[in-house]
Amino acid sequence: MIQAPTKRLGDRLLDAGLINRHQLELALREQKRDGKLIGAVLRDLGFVTEQDIASFLAQDAQARTVDLGVMEIDPIVLGLLPYEFCRDAALIACGQKDDTLTVVMGDPFDVVAIDRIEQMTRLKVDVLNASRPDILEKLASAYEREGSIDQTIDELMKISKRTDGDETTAPMIRAVEQIISAAVRKSVSDIHFEPDEKSLRIRMRTDGVLRPFLLVPKDLQDAFTARLKVMANLDVSETRLPQDGRFSFTVGRRDLNIRMSSMPTNYGESVVLRILDSGGMLFDLSALGLRKSDQEALAEGVTRPHGVVLVTGPTGSGKTTTLYTALNSVNRLERSVFTLEDPIEYRLPHIRQTQINEKIGLSFSAGLRTLLRQDPDVILVGETRDRETAQLMVRAALTGHLVFSSLHTNDSSSAIPRLIDLGVEPFLLPATLRLVIAQRLVRKLCPVCREPVENPGEHLAAFDLKVPQDEAFTLFKPTGCPECQDQGYRGRIAIFELLQIDDDFHPLLHKGNAEDIEALAREKGMSQLFNDGLRRAYAGLTSIEEVFRVAFAR
Repeated sequence: MIQAPTKRLGDRLLDAGLINRHQLELALREQKRDGKLIGAVLRDLGFVTEQDIASFLAQDAQARTVDLGVMEIDPIVLGLLPYEFCRDAALIACGQKDDTLTVVMGDPFDVVAIDRIEQMTRLKVDVLNASRPDILEKLASAYEREGSIDQTIDELMKISKRTDGDETTAPMIRAVEQIISAAVRKSVSDIHFEPDEKSLRIRMRTDGVLRPFLLVPKDLQDAFTARLKVMANLDVSETRLPQDGRFSFTVGRRDLNIRMSSMPTNYGESVVLRILDSGGMLFDLSALGLRKSDQEALAEGVTRPHGVVLVTGPTGSGKTTTLYTALNSVNRLERSVFTLEDPIEYRLPHIRQTQINEKIGLSFSAGLRTLLRQDPDVILVGETRDRETAQLMVRAALTGHLVFSSLHTNDSSSAIPRLIDLGVEPFLLPATLRLVIAQRLVRKLCPVCREPVENPGEHLAAFDLKVPQDEAFTLFKPTGCPECQDQGYRGRIAIFELLQIDDDFHPLLHKGNAEDIEALAREKGMSQLFNDGLRRAYAGLTSIEEVFRVAFAR
């Protein structure tokens, strides 16, 4: 067995210049409080990354680094250690020779884990090193090959009578993890556990469309629901009232936040999981896909010292991603940034984020009123729902704050009369409102199976559209293949309508007439949602049919 070095990992990282003395002292205090390994504490605090630690350990003469991507895992050896232990300790058994078990570990100096392996297997341990994300990714794929979700369900049915639907059994834990892992690989946004009279139906929402995934025997319904509640730290015994919670989940290199909602129905509790994958988010203005002029207008608007920037659209239109991207572009250590959210979907560094809780009186308006006494520079109000929130938001902009928020309207120009309906005085709008962005999500054509439209001119004419004269274009249509599950589409992109408020709009803001505001905006070159959708279709990213489905053509 590898002997731990006399110098602790924290001190060695300090000597290497990867952390400073203050960071190490804070990490050591946190380690005493929660008992985690120092490397995990430093990672959780954001002082180092997994790759930093792996690279550092790789330089140590006692730690031999391997490439897990090309390594074959012996299935027999894999089964020597429980999956849950391997996942928690970030290790994987990969081979055995005589009385020696070869194990790849994220922390090759974790002597506690090594001792446990020896106790469980009665074998000597030879340790290799790889990064924690690489190990977790290999672990997930290796165990997936060893058993499908169908095999796990069969195993659960065999033991269900003996365990009386116990949610803590290893197969039940594995079943839930397999379902969530499958959802992540399919780029699913929501998982629905829907109770029926004789079964538990599991469906997944991909690219905005719900699709069937699995039917589970009714006998396992309560155990599935209980397991999900345990993961979200909810009351397992309470089945009469709705509950909301959240938990973290790791799939390979990806750390996910999952939001859970349970609702009583006549056949049992309905559970929906919302998968929030901040690792897949770039939070960069250039990644939004705006037209160049619109991107420049947004970049200019969010750098102003005060004012209101609104993002509008229906639920599920990507407003939160746009708001976070705008907020991230102004996130600086020298600025004080706060958010009020319901719920907090993604954690952002150096930003103080507050979860709204109406039950205890912490509403958007109450939170915003307090935030104004917290010396903020930038404020994000997750949603402007009521009169008081709207008025406070405008007041904050008037007193020198930059405010981001969302609003439920069909287009950008409708945001002005909506604000007036919410009680904002029209004469305050010229001094506060800077930008209004309306958006929708359209499905992207699958790049593997999309096919060019043979007669694009005739195709456009069928939709009463003219062939664009000032730009080259190619139209594609969906076909379907295994990569996109025969849907013809894979992933979604946003289309935008950006209304930039300048002095020319001020007389119209007092009247609050959406049609007049839209007419002036179009004169000044604003691209409507439908036209921006056509831009995406002409670039071969989506289809004309999809643009018509999502964006109303006026």
